[in-house]
Amino acid sequence: MDKKLKIIIENCPQNHKCPAVNVCPVGALSQKDFEAPIIDYDKCIGCGKCSNFCPKKALVL
Repeated sequence: MDKKLKIIIENCPQNHKCPAVNVCPVGALSQKDFEAPIIDYDKCIGCGKCSNFCPKKALVL
C-alpha cells in the first residue's frame, strides 16, 4: 500500500452505519455500532474507493 488511509474523526458524524464500509473491495473497513470505522491496514490496498464514497469526507488518503 503506497498511500495510508486516515479517518478525520471531526468529519465523521458517528450516528449511522458507515456507507463506505461496504464499498471496500478487500474488507479493510469495519464498524462497531455507530462508531467511526476501523481500518485494517494489513488489508487496505489504498485504492481510495472508500474515501471517494464517504459523503462527509471523513476518510482520506
